[in-house]
Amino acid sequence: MGVGRPPTQVHAGDCSATGKRCVPATAEPLRELLARGVPACIHCRPDTALGVLE
Repeated sequence: MGVGRPPTQVHAGDCSATGKRCVPATAEPLRELLARGVPACIHCRPDTALGVLE
């Protein structure tokens, strides 16, 4: 279930709002996801931590 589906939200590594299906990634792929419009978690704000401005 969910294999091959695009991510629905980007989280920081220490976010308490992540689910069981989250997978770790390095900073550059996360920046690319944010640039493509994948929303950042409103709790952990990985966009701020990565220096990505909207």
